[in-house]
Amino acid sequence: MKSRRRRRREHCKFALLLLLYTLVLLLIPSVLDGGRDGDKGAGHCPGLHRSLGVWSLEAAAAGERERGAEAAAEGPAGRPPGSLGNLSRAVGDSAPGEKQHIYVHATWRTGSSFLGELFNQHPDVFYLYEPMWHLWQALYPGDAESLQGALRDMLRSLFRCDFSVLRLYAPSGDPAARAPAAANLTTAALFRWRTNKVICSPPLCPGAARARADVGLVEDAACERSCPPVALRALEAECRKYPVVVIKDVRLLDLGVLVPLLRDPGLNLKVVQLFRDPRAVHNSRLKSRQGLLRESIQVLRTRQRGDRLPRVLLAPGPGGRPGGAPSRALPAAPRADVFLSGALEVICEAWLRDLLFARGAPAWLRRRYLRLRYEDLVRQPRAQLRRLLRFAGLRALAALDAFALNMTRGSAYGADRPFHLSARDAREAVHAWRERLSREQVRQVEAACGPAMRLLAYPRSGEEGDVEPTPDEEAPREVEADGAT
Repeated sequence: MKSRRRRRREHCKFALLLLLYTLVLLLIPSVLDGGRDGDKGAGHCPGLHRSLGVWSLEAAAAGERERGAEAAAEGPAGRPPGSLGNLSRAVGDSAPGEKQHIYVHATWRTGSSFLGELFNQHPDVFYLYEPMWHLWQALYPGDAESLQGALRDMLRSLFRCDFSVLRLYAPSGDPAARAPAAANLTTAALFRWRTNKVICSPPLCPGAARARADVGLVEDAACERSCPPVALRALEAECRKYPVVVIKDVRLLDLGVLVPLLRDPGLNLKVVQLFRDPRAVHNSRLKSRQGLLRESIQVLRTRQRGDRLPRVLLAPGPGGRPGGAPSRALPAAPRADVFLSGALEVICEAWLRDLLFARGAPAWLRRRYLRLRYEDLVRQPRAQLRRLLRFAGLRALAALDAFALNMTRGSAYGADRPFHLSARDAREAVHAWRERLSREQVRQVEAACGPAMRLLAYPRSGEEGDVEPTPDEEAPREVEADGAT
């Protein structure tokens, strides 16, 4: 009798466990489907959903479309005053006379120094060359991804002409960067300050040979001799006088990080993103490998993988030649080249994210975004310069036209000094990779960067359109009398 009751209890337990197991199996698909559907979870935590939408590329664009539709449905009477900030200008251009903020969004070896110099030469522009370099140096060896928020906050301060943020990343014990009798930083603390037109011309530099309005490259040695460092407070005062503030940098890897600045009602931010053929970028990075090694490591730290880094670059083996077939026995690539190649793959992934983000962005954001290819800039410098100036709300200048044209019609590529800005042969700069990279190198770069190349209309080797275009019709002309070079 007792054994029968015990067996009955065991059968009941087994039936109960079987029922619970069946219920779990039935609930799992429902839970998974609910997790995939972002709209279902939004009701439980709408604040979290909105916050995540700022950083999600697709969700950010979708959220703006929904808010735009709601604002249109409410009409002017139902719209809280001042709630849209920059979005209130979505239906048109910026108001006349409004201060403009331009961020040149690029990466290493894409020709961003030349693009930034075009802004540096314009007399209505206050220009800063890669100020985020200070942050990367101070926080080394931090990975690029973890520094993106700090870069954005630094940009916000600099666009407001508040340079006090630089004190956080100033090198300790640098006497050249500090005023003799004060702890305040000076202009000598800025990266590449010797080529800045505002710092190296009156009124900050009364002894300068050229006025601010004169178009022409600044000789860094001459600026250092003639222009003693001044306090950053004086530079902040000059910054506030200019109608357009332009900052160029190469360390911001995610366009979506700029969304809070684009929405900031205190800024009038626009973004110019510069691209270049990844094969040309890789070839240029190889020539300056030692100067880029440290920052390539920081880029690679964003990729937490246990496997070996992909080797996009393989040097030609014995008997191989650039542009020819690779030898059968390729030696192991140098360690520096492995870092450079892995960083290039991360950069191409970032390009693809940015391109997809811009493609799916709402109309107000697309009006504040300009995509530019380096090849188009150097082949048609005057036409692309006018396009840039219209986007930035700047007036066209004949001297600046001549400067842009002559800077792309030099006699050489400048391989000896890759970080020195000078007049170069644009045709050589565009097509040098065809002669210097092996077929295996080209193939692996195309494999790593293929999706971004397709969106940027860069044909793969052997595809239709992969030919050297004929030289454009723009020819150098005589330098204007106002100092263009």
